[in-house]
Amino acid sequence: MEMSEAQGYVLACGREMETVWERLDPVGTDLADTHDLTCEHCSAARQSLVILQEVTGKLASEEFGPPLTLTGRIMSAVRAEVRRHHMLALPGAEPGGVQISEEAVAAVLRCAADSVDGVRARHCRISVTEREGAVDVEMSLAVAYRRFSADAVDEVRKQVRAAAAARVGIVLVRLDLTVEDLYDA
Repeated sequence: MEMSEAQGYVLACGREMETVWERLDPVGTDLADTHDLTCEHCSAARQSLVILQEVTGKLASEEFGPPLTLTGRIMSAVRAEVRRHHMLALPGAEPGGVQISEEAVAAVLRCAADSVDGVRARHCRISVTEREGAVDVEMSLAVAYRRFSADAVDEVRKQVRAAAAARVGIVLVRLDLTVEDLYDA
């Protein structure tokens, strides 16, 4: 309850709650009057207000920051919001065919690259080849300069190719990886 809402609230002793709030600090000092020190109604109200003051003081002093995963969640949402205009036909024996957006394929491939320690996938561009279910991929990477090794690029290549085949059902005709940025891990 805000004290502005408490204006007009009169205790059984006739004193307004607002007055008790205003005189909260003087109690225990030479500024308290006899009523402050002897009234059971004011004393009970004062105890409640002291607890309220302590709790709100603790809450006000706590520093709240965004969760550590916020940036990743925001970037996932941004990537998901890209308009899905290019569709990729997946190979299959079923009539009617199945299509998947290039953006969905790129998300799966970026996730595979991110699974390699010290690597963060950045941009992923999918180009459809003339053969159904086959694509060319260009992917840019950021690497942790303290944990990155040359074998990591080979591992990214292996993970991305495996994800393309197992999770999406496509064949990568070409996979171009470019390390374009370093970050501190």
